[in-house]
Amino acid sequence: MKLPLPLKKIQATTRRQFFGHTGLGLGSIALSSLLNQESSNEPTGFRIPAKAKSVIYLHMAGSPSQLELFEHKPALDRLHDTECPQEYLEGKRFAFIRGVPKMLGSQFKFQRTGESGQWVSDRLPHLSKVIDDLCVIRSVHTEQFNHSPAQLLMQTGNPLLGYPSIGSWATYGLGSENKDLPGFMVLSSGGKTPSAGKSLWGSGFLPTIYQGVQCRTDGGDPILFLSDPKGLSRGERRKTLDAIADLNRYQHEHIGDPETITRIAQYELAFKMQISVPEVMDIGRESQAMLDLYGAKPGYVSAAESAADPRTLYKGDDPTFANNCLLARRLVESGVRFVQLYDWGWDHHGSSPGESIDETLPIKCRQIDRAVAGLITDLKQRGLFDETLVIWGGEFGRTPMMQNNVRKNLVKGFIGRDHHPHAFTMWMAGGGIKPGVYGQTDDIGYYITENPVSIRDLQSTILHQIGIDPKRFNFPYQGLKQRLIGPSDEGKVIRDILA
Repeated sequence: MKLPLPLKKIQATTRRQFFGHTGLGLGSIALSSLLNQESSNEPTGFRIPAKAKSVIYLHMAGSPSQLELFEHKPALDRLHDTECPQEYLEGKRFAFIRGVPKMLGSQFKFQRTGESGQWVSDRLPHLSKVIDDLCVIRSVHTEQFNHSPAQLLMQTGNPLLGYPSIGSWATYGLGSENKDLPGFMVLSSGGKTPSAGKSLWGSGFLPTIYQGVQCRTDGGDPILFLSDPKGLSRGERRKTLDAIADLNRYQHEHIGDPETITRIAQYELAFKMQISVPEVMDIGRESQAMLDLYGAKPGYVSAAESAADPRTLYKGDDPTFANNCLLARRLVESGVRFVQLYDWGWDHHGSSPGESIDETLPIKCRQIDRAVAGLITDLKQRGLFDETLVIWGGEFGRTPMMQNNVRKNLVKGFIGRDHHPHAFTMWMAGGGIKPGVYGQTDDIGYYITENPVSIRDLQSTILHQIGIDPKRFNFPYQGLKQRLIGPSDEGKVIRDILA
């Protein structure tokens, strides 16, 4: 039976489309925001005065060992290679530890650094030189002890799939300062995508215009499918997009799916990015002194980026992460709101070749040490440090005891630690954050003894620093006012670390 047009519209409307259409018309708002070159800086609703204009988030996927990098524990060193006391095993859940493991002292030496005299591993000599610019938070804890849900909780506020990433929330609330670039961009290194996949920079139930745009580091076009096909001029591309936009507007008028409007916005942004992206992504424009500061090498393509098991190919002088750090500075300097760097390869269980604390962790430290210190130094030299919030960390910590499910005894090249959600270290810098140390753990780094910091606290503090009230900031979806920090009021801004 041939239905009239109004009934066809109802028939074609999905439940998701219905709620999106009856909400705030956010697809149209996204398009309007993207195409509007003028924007107000006045806080409205959830907006509060901002300390930072942009964020660079350095996520070490797999979770580095705080006990080898930032937590100096002489008491743990004295217990090295002895059986773990039962009080740390009874009633506890571990990802891999079985039976009674042996305690594992730090594999590297620590030294006091900077005017603050903070203890830092000798594996991070360059970072030690800028330690007085960092706020080292030693008391972070999480609810999750497996990679995917822990990464999702850290980046989206929920251990389940389908929720917007923190970068998507930030750009939904604040937009981008550059109309020719996305507000949220993603760079990866280490040879693999994090365990939770690209959902870590997805937009979830927010309009897809707010999802992270991933840039490539394998030597091809910076962004897939951005270049025009051979033989297609820019003028012809403009006419093609205009025609597609007319068709999409017609579809939206008759069907009402807000994602149709978002699609128009994405096409328009892609057209602008064809000019802006190649320029901002070209680190070859930087001076040799600047490249040396980061340890960057323009045009370098690591064999580890396409290997089946990249860990066996890791080299300490691999500049892929360094290139990404330099790109991150160029992006925030160009007005990108949120830049996320993922570096894979920090899951040091010691169970197989290429994942040990004693051999592989030093390689990973060499890959990031100069680059991260260079990023901090560069931001300060350019006057960007105070307005850029830099965050470093993994999704959880590592246990004070060795992982023993494969080997019961310590063997060179196979020394590792299990996942540890109860206490781990992250740091924040710039963007209105006060340098120093926050939080403490017990003598072996197992439990937090002072100033615990939850994932909700971290997320609340990040939003607060970029000018968003984390409690009032929400999006109506499935009958609820969804928030990055979840429905409860457990998340709080860590005010003691604010400058």
